[in-house]
Amino acid sequence: MNINYNFKFQDGRTIDFKVTGEPIRPPVSQMPAWTRLEHCQCSNCPLKSGETVYCPAAIEILPVVEEFQAEDAYQKVDVMVTDERRSYAKQTTLEEALRSLLGLKMATSGCPVLSELKPMALHHLPFANSDEFVMRSVGYYLLQQLFAARNKEQADWELKGLVERNQRLQLVNQALWQRIHAVCRGDSNLKALLSFFSMASSVSVSLESQLRKLQSRMNGEA
Repeated sequence: MNINYNFKFQDGRTIDFKVTGEPIRPPVSQMPAWTRLEHCQCSNCPLKSGETVYCPAAIEILPVVEEFQAEDAYQKVDVMVTDERRSYAKQTTLEEALRSLLGLKMATSGCPVLSELKPMALHHLPFANSDEFVMRSVGYYLLQQLFAARNKEQADWELKGLVERNQRLQLVNQALWQRIHAVCRGDSNLKALLSFFSMASSVSVSLESQLRKLQSRMNGEA
């Protein structure tokens, strides 16, 4: 994986972030207190503070949080996302762009819970909306069930495991929001995480209604 996000602000500033899929390993002595594992630790975190000092997801999003902590979420930015295959360009709000970048970084952070999203991250779709998130989530999950069935394992065609997965993700999103709440002077990071949280909720809370909406669109209904 080699994905680059370039942000160009209205005042001419440019900021670049590169995501390689390898978790960040920064010098421990420079880490702020909110990145420690026990600080607002997720209720479903399988890691132990005696074995892991810092939260993998917090470490991964730290550079983004620090860079944009004082920024307004709704300011317009020009964003170019480039990977090995193609480029995506969009003028959008900083909140939407950060939702896309933070989601990618969290999925590749090494967090045991968020790593369930890594297969989607390997085929990253920048700026995905709620419908696209649901369709991709369901599609990837069904592929996993197909491979499970081929390996003579129990397949979950009713998507119960997908709902449970997104419930786990919601707990992580909520805890990460609490972690960065105290350090953000602006609202860009917070709005981005809340937006990502909302998309995960659409799978765990209202999957059936989301599927009915997608079915009607696939059938050509208005």
